[in-house]
Amino acid sequence: MSKIPRNIGAKELIRLLKNYGYHEVRQKGSHIRLESVDKKKIHKITIPEHNPIKIGTLNNILDSVAVYLGMTKSELVQKLF
Repeated sequence: MSKIPRNIGAKELIRLLKNYGYHEVRQKGSHIRLESVDKKKIHKITIPEHNPIKIGTLNNILDSVAVYLGMTKSELVQKLF
């Protein structure tokens, strides 16, 4: 299983997720909302604008994205990082 990087910030994660069809929709305070419509349904995630993102928060974001993309979190981590 690939390890989740512990030093990734919001801007870098957003840049990486853009490769999977996510785009910024809005920002409210320090939270950035992303959406993807690749799978014929909308997937929304919120990313805190922190550097680095806390590992638990990052883990939850990656879980959600992996389920939406139909892959395991381990596969997603390998492809993203």
